Amino acid sequence: MTVTDTAARIARGQRPAGVRSPAAAPALHHVLHEHRPLVSVRDLQVAYGDGPLVLDGIDLDLHPGEMVALLGSSGSGKSTLMKALTGFAPIGAGTVRVGVHDLTRLHRGELRRVRAQVGQVFQQFNLVGRLSVLTNVLTGGLHDAGAINLAGGFSSSHRRRALELLDRVGIAHKAKDEARSLSGGQQQRVAIARALMQRPTLILADEPVASLDPKMSCTVLELLHGITRDEGIPVLVSLHVMPLALAHSHRIVGLRDGRVLVSAPTAQLSAADLEPIYANDHESGAGHGDDDA
Repeated sequence: MTVTDTAARIARGQRPAGVRSPAAAPALHHVLHEHRPLVSVRDLQVAYGDGPLVLDGIDLDLHPGEMVALLGSSGSGKSTLMKALTGFAPIGAGTVRVGVHDLTRLHRGELRRVRAQVGQVFQQFNLVGRLSVLTNVLTGGLHDAGAINLAGGFSSSHRRRALELLDRVGIAHKAKDEARSLSGGQQQRVAIARALMQRPTLILADEPVASLDPKMSCTVLELLHGITRDEGIPVLVSLHVMPLALAHSHRIVGLRDGRVLVSAPTAQLSAADLEPIYANDHESGAGHGDDDA
């Protein structure tokens, strides 16, 4: 069930599907306080059905306290890699570890519990326009809302936290407004607050600024950068624009045709170093259709 479907059920006073208690979630947070990577991907291969490999031999580490920019043309495999980190892409070979869990060895229920601790931010925001900003943020806490939420309400502690998060992203004054009344940049900040409501161990941001103007793009990326700086939550953000990646990340990983072409600290890279990622861009249409974002 999507976030949109879940929030709509709340609005109708129905019990949200798949709500789980806090005890059901696996313990990933302790990894944030260790030096090992929170996410470790080795020799990852992904193909859809009998099609060609969309990802081939991918290695990737995400450490606590770092923001990693993922660059690549449409069809390069960026969105598929994001999906693989939550078990939504068919892993044909290799390993994907999130915290202490190897996603290739988890059954469906265990995967759901791991996904509950991964905050996701999307290009299209995925808010429910007719619901208030506050309610949209509250949906991020459904996985641990407990018995009160089963009756269609939210506890005072959940509401207090949601308001605190809205204040953090700078739009607490919009809490009672309908989400559809907000600008694109404001809606994306609501989406970030919703992701933080999950108390995530990892944030995946798939083209979060693609539909925003340059000034608001910087604001949103600075906000994500501040989250990883202040709370140690690693952020993987896919982007198309090289200057944004160079200005707002600790490390850059560049994909081309499903392979890692560049992987280095941002301070060691220049625009010229990143240009090969987009070489022969007009020929880079290979890949799965869902990875065009």
